[in-house]
This record gives sequence, structure tokens and C-alpha cells, in this order.
Amino acid sequence: MTSLSKQLPRPGFWLTLCLVSFAGFPNLATAKRLHSFALQSPQGSLTPLQIEIEKQTQRLGSIETEERRDAVSRLGSMHHPTASRAASPALHDSVPIVRATAAAAISSLPPSERAGLLIPLLADKDEFVRREVAFALGKTRSQSGVQPLIERLTTDKKDSVRGAAAVALGEIRDASATLSLAETLSPGFGVASPSSRKSKKEKDLFLLRAAARSLGQIGSRNGLPGLIAALQDEKMPDDVRREAAVALGLVGDAAAVPALRSVEVARDPYLAEAAREAIHRIEHQPKPANGN
Repeated sequence: MTSLSKQLPRPGFWLTLCLVSFAGFPNLATAKRLHSFALQSPQGSLTPLQIEIEKQTQRLGSIETEERRDAVSRLGSMHHPTASRAASPALHDSVPIVRATAAAAISSLPPSERAGLLIPLLADKDEFVRREVAFALGKTRSQSGVQPLIERLTTDKKDSVRGAAAVALGEIRDASATLSLAETLSPGFGVASPSSRKSKKEKDLFLLRAAARSLGQIGSRNGLPGLIAALQDEKMPDDVRREAAVALGLVGDAAAVPALRSVEVARDPYLAEAAREAIHRIEHQPKPANGN
């Protein structure tokens, strides 16, 4: 027997207009969008999600910054591609906080689509927007984001943006970022020139830690010189040296063991412990099946 829902006709446009007017959307364009939603729905009716998406989309046109920001946030919290797509125009809002919120709100779009929307905003004039876009781009894990993020890492004037780019590159895990991250961590790979030591001291602590951590996540042995230089540099902050030790363990190359052993008796007990754990990880990693 045919179900009652299948017997009911799909709602006509003017019925939809009456329904949305009753719901608080007395807008012809809104009625057209919701009618389109209804025609796409298996039962030919508006779902609560569709109505809520349209409600928040309407709020994006508010003159109040906080209302627009809240609407974008609510669209993102729905974790649905249609809601993320509805939030995407806010990437071009006139107010930085709305643009930054939109960068996270489009997280339910396919990675390639998300990356395409985010990459141009890495050049945004606002530091906060560039930073949040870099974090969001890393979560896409899209290879198309690697070179734009390397550019932010190496040329941006703000350390907060450079740090976010370093984090993002670690999440994408593309080996082509290794040398840029290593140079960020240890300019000249530890060559003891006055200029390189000065630049290291001036760098933001979060940036240095992020660069070390990301080198471990990427796992390329090309990052060993930079990580070893940071580990052995006693003028480097201890928590950066700890990150370098952990990263060397993740890379898993036995060439790092002598440097790790040299800090097993470091004044910082946490650094010494990190070095011991890294050595253990390297020495007990699974051997290849062919024994080589």
C-alpha cells in the first residue's frame, strides 16, 4: 500500500510562501529558496534543518556585526555541507571577526572546495583572519594549501600567522615543507653566526615549537639537521628543545641518537625524559621484513 506521505502532493510555491511567512520569513527570495529545498526533499516537505539554514542565512544580511557572526557560527555548528555553503559568503564580510568565524564554519565542505575558498584569504589585510584561515586550511589536509602556507611561514610579518602556518603544514604532512620549517626553527641549521642566533632569540616561542612539532609530523629525514641544531642549542628555550627531541623520535632515524644521548643529562628533567623516550622509539621501531 502506498504510504500517506507518498500520496500527498509536493507543496506549491504559494503554499511555501505562506508557510515561511508564518515562520517569520516574509521574503519572496526566501520562499523561492525554501521551495527549491522542498522539491529536492524525498517527501516534498521542508525539513527542520532546511528551515534553520534559511533562518541563519537571512541573519547574514543584518547590519549588526554580532548577529552576522552568530549566524555564521550557528551554520558551522550544523556540520552539514549545505549549511557550510550558506556560510561561505561571510568569508568576504567587511568585518574581520565575521571573516575569521566563516573560515571555521565552512569545515563541512569537501576539502578541495574548502581550500579553494580559504587560500585567497591568506593574503587578508587582518592578522587575525590570516591566522584563523591558516589553521582552517591545515584541517583540509589539501596539498593545494602547501605552497601558500609556506609563503606565509617565510614572509608574513606577524609571528602569530607564521606559527599558524607551521601548525597547518604539520597537519598536511607534505615533505616539501620540511626545509622551510627547519630553517624557521634553526636558521642555517645551527651555524653559529651572530645573525642566526639573534634571529632565533627574536622568534616567537609558539612559532619555534610549532616548527619542531610539524617536522616530527612530516617525518622527513631532511629535517634532522634543523631539529638536531635546535636540540643541542643551550640558548634555545627548553620546551622548544623538548619538541625537537620528540620530533626526532617521530622521524625515527638512528642518526639522531648521538644528539639525543647528549641531552639525557640535561638540567631540564623533562627534556632528558623526552630524549630517552625518543631513543627508545628509534631503537625499538619495527624492522623491515627483509631485515635491511
